[in-house]
Amino acid sequence: MDARERALRQAYGHAVRWLESLSDRRVPAGASVDEIVRALGAELPDGPSTPADVVDLLATACEPGLTGFPGGRFYGFVVGGTEPAALAADWLVSAWDQNCVMRAVSPAYTAAEDIASAWLLDLLGLPSDSAVGFTTGATMANFTCLAAGRDAVLRRAGWDVGDGLAGGPAVRVIAGADRHMAIDLALRYLGLGRPELVKADDQGRIEPEALRHTLATGGRRPTIVILQAGDIHSGAFDPFVEAIRAAREADAWVHVDGAFGLWAAASPQYAHLTAGCTHADSWATDAHKTLNVPYDSGLAIVRDPLAVRAAMGLHGDYLIQDEHGDPIDKVPELSRRGRAFTVWAALRSLGRSGVADLVERLCRHACAFATGIAGIDGATVLNEVVFTQVCAEFGNDERTERVLARLLEDGTAWISGSTWHGRRVMRISVSNWSTTDDDVTRALDAIRRASLSA
Repeated sequence: MDARERALRQAYGHAVRWLESLSDRRVPAGASVDEIVRALGAELPDGPSTPADVVDLLATACEPGLTGFPGGRFYGFVVGGTEPAALAADWLVSAWDQNCVMRAVSPAYTAAEDIASAWLLDLLGLPSDSAVGFTTGATMANFTCLAAGRDAVLRRAGWDVGDGLAGGPAVRVIAGADRHMAIDLALRYLGLGRPELVKADDQGRIEPEALRHTLATGGRRPTIVILQAGDIHSGAFDPFVEAIRAAREADAWVHVDGAFGLWAAASPQYAHLTAGCTHADSWATDAHKTLNVPYDSGLAIVRDPLAVRAAMGLHGDYLIQDEHGDPIDKVPELSRRGRAFTVWAALRSLGRSGVADLVERLCRHACAFATGIAGIDGATVLNEVVFTQVCAEFGNDERTERVLARLLEDGTAWISGSTWHGRRVMRISVSNWSTTDDDVTRALDAIRRASLSA
């Protein structure tokens, strides 16, 4: 056994033990940053260490500081877990160590990307000839789609973004008041600044008439309208049919931020939530959220492949480029990990019915949380319709904060707070494939205990 194999075997043993511990361990980390630093050793050694010893030190020193994200009782953020086939494929991705930018360089990766792209478009009910780019997450997926949109609306106005933005027509970006913060970040990266905000209802859904009124003011100019599939607090979906009709009348590019909610389209039970969404120009979602592939894995989908290629395409004399396009033509990164391998593995493992079942199971668990919390004295569930997010308050801001603090001390589940429409709330995100009915029951019992002691 050589050094590499010993290190890999050591890593495998630690990984299996970590995964086996998730059903019983406390969810919050049990050690501080300073404690982990001391355990790892802050001084760089003068001489080398064997790879197996390094892996062993890393695993044993870090284990107390790990949070149980992959377990069934983490509901703090929409992070997902790791579907088994996707996890194993991710190990292969690291071992294969491919540069996944061009067809000629890694035919295996491009084949997996082509197949996974077609499967995704089919599952999500999106145009089959759309371009799919595999990014580092939903923020960069939004960035990619909005870059394609920015360049496209400027071309319509007779401006080439290759000459820069200075001196060209100002691009107008309109979004609902409850858009996700990642939208603002992507727009800042693109030099487009803050969006104009349109009124949203109490669930975060954009109001079509308010959108129509905003579009009608300020004159005709290059415009992007941003809608969302899945509000981060309520899980609500924008009314796509009416909103997209209003945007089309203004010749606007329509982008849908569907970081977790776009996956509703893969479920016969919840696909109605995305009705009309397919008429947009671009869509962003995550595979490391609802689909539960390893970090980081975003999906940028653009109806017009030429639009994203014009915005993202990279040309160099030394590159071996394909006339049909390369993976690098659809994403902002020059070199990236083989994300399509893990997406392909998850989709191949789950199949069409398995993806639908995963979405429906997550929603069923969220509904169980909503029902259970509604039965707790003094608690109020704020969602109108439950998808995978649940928001609740416990009488007032102060008591809600105390309930959240008690939950963190208890450690049975990780449930975090947020501020929604000016009030403190408990926000539950159900996104992990490994969550069971028992996990939900244990978490609800912890919420009841926290409520009684608060």
